[in-house]
Amino acid sequence: QLQASGGGLVQTGGSLRLSCTASRRTFSNNGMGWFRQAPGKEREFVAGISWRGDTTIYADSVKGRFTISRDNAKNTVYLQMNSLEPEDTANYYCAAARSAVSSRDGRDYRYWGQGTQVTVSS
Repeated sequence: QLQASGGGLVQTGGSLRLSCTASRRTFSNNGMGWFRQAPGKEREFVAGISWRGDTTIYADSVKGRFTISRDNAKNTVYLQMNSLEPEDTANYYCAAARSAVSSRDGRDYRYWGQGTQVTVSS
């Protein structure tokens, strides 16, 4: 129900844009979020956006570098990642929330995508 894409290998300081396309049923009226998980680490929240797109939240570690956005006509949420650092290396997952708002808590999300790998070389 959620298909993430756009990951890849990039050098430090580079940029990537992740996309996540969902079914209309999964996407409509739901907040969306991006999470990531690096090897040996717990999954962590990255960014979230409300259904209307008027509210966004970010992890402190990515604030000012990453931007989340959505196109409700295309059932797609994006994560623009700039000034990438090796610490950003992880598998990135998109998720659909249980309500119209997003959250930093993964338990507030109902549907999860399969992830897309982002690797930042130093």
